Amino acid sequence: MSTRIAFLKGHGTENDFVIVPDPENALDLTPAAVAALCDRRAGIGGDGVLHVVRSAAHPEARDMAGEAEWFMDYRNGDGSVAEMCGNGVRVFARYLQHAGHVGEGDLTVATRGGVKRVHIAKDDAGAGDVTVGMGRARLPEGEVTVSVGARSWPARNVNMGNPHAVAFVDDLAHAGDLHTEPPVGPEGAYPEGVNVEFVVDRAPGHVAMRVHERGSGETRSCGTGACAVAVAAARRDGADPAVTGTPATYAVDVPGGRLVITERPDGEIEMTGPAVIVAEGEIDAEWLENAAR
Repeated sequence: MSTRIAFLKGHGTENDFVIVPDPENALDLTPAAVAALCDRRAGIGGDGVLHVVRSAAHPEARDMAGEAEWFMDYRNGDGSVAEMCGNGVRVFARYLQHAGHVGEGDLTVATRGGVKRVHIAKDDAGAGDVTVGMGRARLPEGEVTVSVGARSWPARNVNMGNPHAVAFVDDLAHAGDLHTEPPVGPEGAYPEGVNVEFVVDRAPGHVAMRVHERGSGETRSCGTGACAVAVAAARRDGADPAVTGTPATYAVDVPGGRLVITERPDGEIEMTGPAVIVAEGEIDAEWLENAAR
């Protein structure tokens, strides 16, 4: 390791990330090291780490290098590996713009959930919204339920490259503190854990949510979760674009802001929202090495 390691801090609707540029994949970011970086008292603090690597330099992304130069090696705040993070992709794209690797317009980003198409809107201040093509939702068969204390709700099982259980409730306070993952049944429905969204209606085409993210606890926002919520709401409202032939768009309020989700008749889902770089600095390599043990 070098003596100092560069990092940045960014967020998308207050879903915040430690960004670690490492084009040649030279850093050994162990789960313990990632958890230390994300620690809000003893580290930098974040919901996760965006490890920025050239696709050709990472064994999990080499087969995507022809489509996307950069790979988002995303890790949850507890150090576990995640398939995808919608807010993370937007912040990842903003970092690439900030670093001069890309400009406004279209680009592609490799993720464990596949290659994602991204559009950075033109803005004189370099802060235009970022739109991410999130792919298609899968709706696995089988009923699931979500519980908090004595309350229980039916939930929609939605997979956005990562698993979600979406429950519509009367009051977001019913979700409780969300420090721990709410029980989801039946047992074994999500063998690798699940992101759980609690949703209330605000107006036609407008909902609000809180989320427990697998591996991170309650976060201020979850991009894939907002997409799952929009898909579940469209099915509940009889607005499935594949049936109606008309795109379905929902404004999804999260504690950290607002995301706009559009599902097209072909099933493709687009998510639009802000992405901000707030700071950059250096990590002491010796501290990180000790934290990784």
